[in-house]
Amino acid sequence: MIGWLATTDYDWFCHLRTLGAPEEVNFWQPSDSQAFHALQTGEPFFFKLKSPHNAVAGFGYFVRMSALPAWLAWDSFGPANGAPDFASMRARVERYRTGHFRDPAGNYQIGCRLLAQPVFFPDELWVRQPADWGKNIVQGKRYALESGEGRRIWESCQAAAAQLKRLLPLPSVRDGGPRYGSSQLVMPRLGQGGFRIAVIESYARACAVSSEHSLPALEAAHIKPYADEGEHRVSNGLLLRSDMHRLFDRGYVTVTPEHRIEISRRLQEDYHNGRSYRDFHGKVIALPAKRADHPDPEMLAWHNENRYLG
Repeated sequence: MIGWLATTDYDWFCHLRTLGAPEEVNFWQPSDSQAFHALQTGEPFFFKLKSPHNAVAGFGYFVRMSALPAWLAWDSFGPANGAPDFASMRARVERYRTGHFRDPAGNYQIGCRLLAQPVFFPDELWVRQPADWGKNIVQGKRYALESGEGRRIWESCQAAAAQLKRLLPLPSVRDGGPRYGSSQLVMPRLGQGGFRIAVIESYARACAVSSEHSLPALEAAHIKPYADEGEHRVSNGLLLRSDMHRLFDRGYVTVTPEHRIEISRRLQEDYHNGRSYRDFHGKVIALPAKRADHPDPEMLAWHNENRYLG
């Protein structure tokens, strides 16, 4: 297994450490110009603090890389972006955006490395940085975790995390499995923000019903709500225009297990309107490219039976 030691801003780290045990964080970069192919989903992403600290101060599990407008990153992750408010986040991002315009609305793109189940160590549990860490490393460096310095870092971080777990209620990585153990790939659970971005990307940033692709108008809908024990996974989600999302949540719209839209007659009966939605009735929704991300038929059936007004 591979790990990535990322040069990490101390202020970003300190803010997130004050949050205790967030379920996910956004390790952003100031522009979207650089892709990230260093890790697979589930591999460790280590927080290597810059000089003068020169230590590994925590880690999380890599979920995905996405290029997002700064406002969407804030809407999705809030303080888990490493700042207390959007103005502070923008100030930090724009400090590094040399040659780029500044925008109070945050309509520029940033690179977002989404990490699940992060752990932030107190100073006394920091791990010594790799002996072969070069001063000219700007972004970070890959390490094999089965041998050498990579293994030392990984085992030391696991020990620190296990010690911290006795002091803080850290979230588990996966159902039925240990959080810290041998060097093996784990599949991190998505939080609310990660779910939103995963659904947006899986549906190619377009509403599954209307094909609308203006990001400010799109929302990730749970088919079975999280409050009803629905999960933050793409197959329990649909990317919908905001008005469609509200109608879906209130039972005026559903999607059948055959992926067809149904518009409830109650929309007309209750509000004496809804003609603009009738044209969608019977239409097959657009589906994600990956079959594993297609809406779960069991979740759709649940919505048909428990939410749809008929």
